[in-house]
Amino acid sequence: MPVRLSPARPEGPLLRALPDDPPRSIEAGLVLARDLGRRSDGPGEGTTTDLWETLATLASADLGGARVVEPHLDAVAILRQAGNPVPDGVWGVFAAEGGGDPLVATVGDDGFRLSGTKPWCSLADRLDGALVTAATADGERGLYAVSLRDPGVEIVAGAWHARGLSELPSGPVRFSGVAATPVGAPGWYLSRPGFEWGGIGVAACWFGGAVGVARAVHAAAAAKPNPFLLMHLGAIDRGLEDARRALAEAAALVDARAGGDRILAKRVRATVASVAEDVIARAGHALGPAPLALDAEHAKRVADLTLYLRQHHAERDLESLGATLAGEPAPW
Repeated sequence: MPVRLSPARPEGPLLRALPDDPPRSIEAGLVLARDLGRRSDGPGEGTTTDLWETLATLASADLGGARVVEPHLDAVAILRQAGNPVPDGVWGVFAAEGGGDPLVATVGDDGFRLSGTKPWCSLADRLDGALVTAATADGERGLYAVSLRDPGVEIVAGAWHARGLSELPSGPVRFSGVAATPVGAPGWYLSRPGFEWGGIGVAACWFGGAVGVARAVHAAAAAKPNPFLLMHLGAIDRGLEDARRALAEAAALVDARAGGDRILAKRVRATVASVAEDVIARAGHALGPAPLALDAEHAKRVADLTLYLRQHHAERDLESLGATLAGEPAPW
């Protein structure tokens, strides 16, 4: 069942291209990611609503499938925005920082090479390539395209113990002199408008995951309503409508290139994350322990969404939004 952000609009071509049964395996997700990457326009190109409805629809069926597709579509959009060719295969974006062995880019007679360890590299053992951030010699942050088939790429085994998104290992990867192609100038990746747009695309996946959880509450209320179940269903609907409106408005603003992308992304991500966390809590209160213990699909969806939401940094991201707002005239 499609998840619509703007139900009055016709379904877009990317949403219509989804199979009737969305992917529920990594293999099927990789195939679909490759297909949608060939069809997709990036955010800000006039079809952002269609893009985010597609991600939300995938996530409502299975967050694992959405978690395979979303990074590839983000990588394709980044490469197009930089004016780089889009290679074959399925790609990821590895931009997390941290750890005691930071990834560093050096340049020699044979071009750029990456060495160090990159954390949080989802599906590195299954992807063809990735866009990877690394420090340059002058302290800037550059973005580089690398082949994950390079002999200098080592997947660190045994690091992924998650119960949510368990089928998508996102552990560290060691790079030892891996050949790399610069994408944009140093600092371009973080300063481009599309950086914020990609972050809202992740929020569309959170929204779809929350819709999937909410459908279990709706089904229970339709089958055997009681006042407390109906109260939680009403509160869930109120929250999901807030999130839907936030995403729909953001899609229109992004396509209009209306500016304010940084604040917009922080607001939308905070809104959707808060709503999704409330949906998880209310579903637990409304349904009790049975579906978490006895319904494999529901239990997986809740565990997947709980982990995926931690890409929002909670109070730290709210502080960042506040700090951004404090440096400008009051917006309300």
